[in-house]
Order: sequence, then C-alpha cells, then structure tokens
Amino acid sequence: MTSPNPPLRITVIGAGVIGCYLGGRLARHADVTLVGRPHVLDPIRAVGLTVESGDGEDARLHIPADALTLATGPESVRRSDVVLVCTKAGQTAAATAEFSPYLRPDTLVVGLQNGLHSADLIRELVDRTTVIPGVVPFNVARTGPATYRRTSTGVIRLAEHPMAVPLIRTMAAAELPVRPTDDIQAVLHGKVLLNLNNAVQALSGLPLRTELLDRDLRRCVALCQAEANRVFTAAGVVPRVPLAIPAGALPVVMRLPNPLFRRLARAAVRVDADGTSSMTDDLVRGRPTEVEYLQGKVVKMARTLGLEAPACARMVELVHEAEAAGEDRRQWTGRELLTELQRARRRARRLARIQQMTGQPT
Repeated sequence: MTSPNPPLRITVIGAGVIGCYLGGRLARHADVTLVGRPHVLDPIRAVGLTVESGDGEDARLHIPADALTLATGPESVRRSDVVLVCTKAGQTAAATAEFSPYLRPDTLVVGLQNGLHSADLIRELVDRTTVIPGVVPFNVARTGPATYRRTSTGVIRLAEHPMAVPLIRTMAAAELPVRPTDDIQAVLHGKVLLNLNNAVQALSGLPLRTELLDRDLRRCVALCQAEANRVFTAAGVVPRVPLAIPAGALPVVMRLPNPLFRRLARAAVRVDADGTSSMTDDLVRGRPTEVEYLQGKVVKMARTLGLEAPACARMVELVHEAEAAGEDRRQWTGRELLTELQRARRRARRLARIQQMTGQPT
C-alpha cells in the first residue's frame, strides 16, 4: 500500500564534506540525491556512504550506494521538493545557473554556504522559486574515501518559512539538530564572526583544537572579530552566535588565558583532536579559499562605511599568499602571526594620522 506521506525528495548541490554528511544523515528518512564531482561520488558508488558523529545511537551510519541517487549533473532537481546548495560560496552563481533551469516553482531552495549573501545571489538567479538561507555551524572532515565525520557540534539554523517545515521535520527525524529563526541575518553574521577563525587556523597548520588552545592565535582571531563587530554594529546588525556569550564579548573571551578560556568556551573547544577548517582543506588541495567571503567581506563593508579593518585586510593578503605558495606555504606560529597583525594595525593608525594632518588621502 502506498504511504500517505512519501519521503521528502532532497537534492544536494555541491556534495562535498557538508553535503555528503547531511545527505547521509537524511538518507534514511528522505529520497536523497547527491550532485557532486566524480572524485567524491565514485567511492560512494563503490562502497556506499558512511557518516559519523560523536554521540547518539546512530553515531555511525552506513548508507548503501543503492539507497542514494548519485549524479554529476543537476537534472535531478526536476523532481526535488528541496534543494540544499552546499557549494563553496564562490561557486554559487555558476552552480545556480546550472540547476535553475530544472527547478519547479514549488521547490524550496536552501543556501547553506559560508558568507552573508549566498542565498541572496541564488534568489537573484532563479525565477518563481522560494529561496531561504541557512547556517550549518559544525565542521565535517572527510576521513576516508567515502567516510565523513562531524568534528564539532551545533544546531543548524534555517530562516523561518512555511515551506521549510517538512525539511525541519525530516532533519529532526534524522537526528540533525535544527531550529528555525526569524533573524537569520543575525545568525549569518554570527557565523562569519566565528568563521574568522578559519583563516588563522589554516595559516597555523595546526588542528582546530590545538589552535584554539594557543592564546596568541586566539588573540589574532580576536583582532579580526573586534574589527568585524565594529563594522557590523555600524551596519546596524547585532550578530547572534551559538555560544553562551554575546557576540560583542567574543574578542574578550578569545584573549583570556587558557584556563579561563577553557571554562567559558567549552563549546568552542569541543571538537575532534584532528578536526580542521574547510579553509585548511582548500589550501592542502590547492583550491581557492573562502577568505574573501569572511575577512574579505569585513574589509569591504568597512570601506563602504568609512571604517578600517587592517587586521582582516592583512589576513586576506596572507591567505592569498598561502594559496599562491601551495605546498611551500608558510606555517605561522601564534607569536609571528600576532606580531604581523599588530604591525598592520599600527601602520593603519599611522596612515590615518598622516591623512588627518595633511587632509590628503594616503
């Protein structure tokens, strides 16, 4: 007999570490299609998909290949109830241009990328289809050819919308913590604030937990976060972070000595010992990073508002240098990187004073 409630048909566009993890968790409760590159899909086609998390009865799930639809092209969105866009932020426009011709008007599209405006870009490029943003707060690592492990915790946030209700219900059934929010822009800004750590961790080359327990590296993050908070406040946005402390206090906490930091930021250090950021993965694989959507976005917003963000600007330069250097990239110690960012801030203040005295741009 046919079920009165057929499973939700979900297509994941850009099935990388996040997309494969979400798809694997959802596959027991939904009809899931993964759209990705052969180097990701071929191992899944051969042995199935395994997703791991650190808790719960289903901490390790294996999904047989025949329980998934695997595709390198986006035609499957024709039959989708929900499309989860999990590409890198810089690939949003190209990916949307590929899948948008196949969208039905009653399909929900959810942008789950880093950055502030990926969902807005998707919305501009599709016709008659509902697009909402969402935030995935946790990290995922590819630990085997077809194995993906969640290395940190957090609750997925989706913009509140009636069309998102079936997706939220399915995610909850799949034990993916999820919550709707009526202030998704605050959440997106909060995610950017936290993700400013990605560039620091990537330049250090240290595992995420080790990096977070290096006070000098945290002070580097704090410099970037303080600039971002100032810029976001000037733009009229109060970021919302999934921590027990307000966003404005985050730089203060990051600068604390390790014993106090451990006590006040337990959630921040509750990560796998070998967990890394996606920016580290990009540098290792020789791919462009998302720094322009993180520190770079802060710098662009600052300029628009007549403000300065010298620590963020220098971080952008250093990450691009690391991209160009490839395997020969420098791995920064906390003391070296902190000195570099402090020097950039002093230089910016000195130039501002000269400009003020002369009345001329420097």
